[in-house]
Parts: sequence; structure tokens; C-alpha cells
Amino acid sequence: MSDEGVGPAGWPVRVRVPVEPVEAAREADAADAAARHRALAVRGPLFGVAAQGKDDGPRWRVVVEVTHSCPQQARDGLNSLLWFRAKDDAKSPAQRRALLAAVARLEKEYVDELTVLDTRYRVVRAEEYAAVDAHGDIETPRPTDPEPLTPDWSPGAGARSPRVDDDLVLDPAAPLSPLQAAERLSLRSLAYTGARFPGPVLRDSARALETHPDVLLLPTTFLVVERSGTEHWTPGSGLQATAHDARRTLAFALSRLEPRRRGLIPFDAERDVDAHTVVAENTSPAVGELAMFAEAAERLRAGRLDQVEVHGTVSRIARVRRLLRWGPDGPEGPRPSDVNSQEPQVLHPRLDEDGTVHFEQPAEDEPPS
Repeated sequence: MSDEGVGPAGWPVRVRVPVEPVEAAREADAADAAARHRALAVRGPLFGVAAQGKDDGPRWRVVVEVTHSCPQQARDGLNSLLWFRAKDDAKSPAQRRALLAAVARLEKEYVDELTVLDTRYRVVRAEEYAAVDAHGDIETPRPTDPEPLTPDWSPGAGARSPRVDDDLVLDPAAPLSPLQAAERLSLRSLAYTGARFPGPVLRDSARALETHPDVLLLPTTFLVVERSGTEHWTPGSGLQATAHDARRTLAFALSRLEPRRRGLIPFDAERDVDAHTVVAENTSPAVGELAMFAEAAERLRAGRLDQVEVHGTVSRIARVRRLLRWGPDGPEGPRPSDVNSQEPQVLHPRLDEDGTVHFEQPAEDEPPS
């Protein structure tokens, strides 16, 4: 069942009333969460790349996940995507030349949009935010968020886990549940305010409300956040597609990374040496401290815990959301005030139009392919 509502900017929103039991449970879960968490903490922008084919209509497909902290990282992702397509997928020298021409631009220029072989590619910008309660605590995973039936804690599990934004289609006309529609409409007016933001950032944020009046909500992600004493929550990991992936990331950090960072395990120790193995061997003077890390990691593995504390640092699995602003020509790109933390650069060996990779440096008088 669908209904169509119109928000304050005149952009329609299709609403579908949940009828399946799972959908209804998810909607009730969202209502409970909204009642507990009435404020938002906005972290800042994330960047990725979306593509639009000639037959896609208003829809775009995410081809570089919207998880990067600066626009150039997303451009580098597009650089690699096009280089490998030229190497592995091009059907002719002409197709390969077109792809390599785009790669050559990305190696030298801050390119936010280009068209290659009838496909538009655009660096897109999203806002990362999380819901917080009256005490400032960030929302944790909900009971209806997807979880594996059999959690995999093995070292190689990350490579088999779902990727953030994998095969994601951005469709402004896709139907939403009532609460999703309410969230989307309420966030259309989200803009930066306050003296802590520079003037150009505030002006770009206000302008975006006019140029891109609608928003799309991207799939929920999860990450580890940390807090010591009365400090604010700070990120302790990258974004993950599921809460279990974030828990596994935290367990790995507690058992292997944090002991090395604190000097409890040498940095050059073998990869399989962790807090568990050292405690079991009982050969280190730091065995007592390591036991606390091992015990916390084991508690994460034993149950679906969303928070642990070790040595005064609280680690929490946070439920993170992202919104992408949308205008008449599709998703918003980088703003003039967005900062690049790196410059364009050559990322891959030279590839010629026949698909041969040249690992040697070209001679100075040799033209680039």
C-alpha cells in the first residue's frame, strides 16, 4: 500500500505502510528508538562515488562506498575502479582509451564529475550522524538490525562480510515506511549552525538547502566509539555494514591492537600473538593487564554486547546513519568548503590501449598511453 506525501520543499515522498511481521517489528523498534533518542550528533561529511547510466532514469548506483573522509579519497577510489575496468573489462582498444583518459584526468585534477562510455560518475557527499539520548549517549544497535545466525569470529571473517553500500541504488522515488518518511522529511532542513563552523562552511550548508532541497537516507552502518572519563565519544573504527562486524573489529582491537599500542605486546610480535595467547602462556609481567583485554574480548564473543570497559575506556558499538542531499540533477557533490587531505596522484602502473601493464617507468621522451 502506497501513499504520496509532499514535504516543505514540494518534493514528493512515497509512503508504504508495513504489512509483513518483520517490517512491522522493525517499524515498532524505530518508534521506540525515536522516543529514547530525541537529538542528533552530526559528525561531518563523508564521500563516495555514484554512477548513472543512460537508461537509469533518476536513479544512481553507488560504485565507491560513501565512507571516505575527504573528496580526494573518493576520487582515488574512482581512479582505481576505472583503471581495473580498463585492464579487465574493456571490450576494445577504443573503450580502454576512453577509460584511461578518465584515469589520466583523475591522476592530475580534482575531478568531481565525468562521463565515460555513456556513464556519469559523480563524487557524492553525505552527512554522518547518530541519535543520542538525554545523557548524550549514542544509540546502539536495535533488536531488529540484521545479525548473523551464527556469528563468525575467525580472522578471515572480515573479507567475507557484506560491504558498506554494496550494490546500493539511490532512488528518490523508492517507497519508505512511515517512520523513514518522517525522518527524511524532518532532516530536509538539517544545516550547520554555530560559531564553531567557519563562515564558508555555514554559507555552503545554507546554500545546499536551496540547491539540493531533498535528502535520501543511506543504509545504517555501525562503528566503534570510545570515551574515557567525561570526554566526548570519539570514533574507534571505520564504518561497518553490520553490528557484528563492528563487534568483531572491537574484539580484534582489544586482543591485538590495543595491547601493542600500550606496549604490553611488542609491535613486531608474530601476528597470532594476542592477549589470549600471552595470558595462556603466563610469561609476561603484564599478564594482569592483558587478562583484562582478553576477558573483554571474550565477553564480546560470548554475547551480543554493545559496550565494554577496559582500563577506564568505554568502547561502544554505535548505530550510525547517513543522509545524502538530493537536487534536480541528483545527489549533491563536494562543497567548495570541503577540504581535501591529499592531492591527486598516480595510483597504478601504466596500462596501454592493448591491455598490457608496464611496470617500468616510461622514458622521458615517451608519450603517455
